[in-house]
Amino acid sequence: MRPLDNSGAAEQLESGLQMKDNRPPGASQQPAAAEVAETPGPGRCWQCGSSPCGSSAQQEAEKKAPCPGLGLFYTLLSAFFFSVGSLLVKKVQDIHAVEISAFRCVFQMLIIIPCLIYRKTGFIGPKSQRIFLLLRGVLGSIAMILLYYAFQATSLADATVITFSCPVFTSIFACIFLKEKYSPWDALFTAFTITGVILIVRPPFLFGSSAVEMEEDYSVHLKGTFAALAHAVFAAVTLVILRKMGKSVDYMLSIWYYVVAGLIECVTVLFALGEWSLPYCGLDRLFLILIGLCGLGGQVFLTKAIQIEKAGLVALMKTMDVVFAFIFQVIFFNNIPSWWTVGGSLCVVASSTGAAIRKWYQSSR
Repeated sequence: MRPLDNSGAAEQLESGLQMKDNRPPGASQQPAAAEVAETPGPGRCWQCGSSPCGSSAQQEAEKKAPCPGLGLFYTLLSAFFFSVGSLLVKKVQDIHAVEISAFRCVFQMLIIIPCLIYRKTGFIGPKSQRIFLLLRGVLGSIAMILLYYAFQATSLADATVITFSCPVFTSIFACIFLKEKYSPWDALFTAFTITGVILIVRPPFLFGSSAVEMEEDYSVHLKGTFAALAHAVFAAVTLVILRKMGKSVDYMLSIWYYVVAGLIECVTVLFALGEWSLPYCGLDRLFLILIGLCGLGGQVFLTKAIQIEKAGLVALMKTMDVVFAFIFQVIFFNNIPSWWTVGGSLCVVASSTGAAIRKWYQSSR
């Protein structure tokens, strides 16, 4: 039932005050007294009439109160699912990154459609928000393609760390488009992020022969690094669009636009490049299915975490992505990160952590 606005409530209150007693003068007042006796007063239970009913109130409070630390556990699960998905993308080297993105969109679409039907949100969305939903879908899917290419072109740890520069770009774009304040702290975090990216990229004109150790692989590493950085930019714009829409759009509808736009983009690019091909190995096909499931699982757990936990704590726990990336890189690829990568990772993680702590402090004041 739609809640009444203030004018409707005032009209009902005035009509209630103007009601007259139409009973005959000699009528007994006992029925009215009986009704009053049978109707529990404020704070009384409708079932037992006692004041108060502790059992029902306590049960309702227990249902509403989430388990302490559950949101952080959801964030940890989200980081694990995203990291496993990144590992599988890195393992599937014979399939183009755009094709992997297309398969992920297909598998997620098969799960999102029943959810939209069950939630009765529709497939188009509010008229005033459709342009933002379309932009969110197009830009978000571009960010996904760039991320998968980065995972294939450079190391798992480097790509994951560079994507953590997204909060810095989010602050910049929020200042430009949403007129949010860009403080000196944001400038400091931006400087830390730029320093971390430079340490990871290690351009030859700054580091000289230290970058030659990669030999012919350095050009591929550079392409993957810039792809990860471009992913952070597009993801930041997507977050600004989501912040612009706020809670006026169901998050499932936002994911729906994301997978539809992504599938259209991927199919178009694949036919333009002539790269469309089914994987020959059965293990690669299994990896593609798991990539889609891990991506959806990560999104669901991250959404649940944000709903029941403070955003600052979620952002801090999200840095576990970097920890999982380093662990997976050492275990599955026997690739020990250099000290330059470790130093750059510390700079980027310190920047995103500092930004999260500052936002948390501002929201708690």
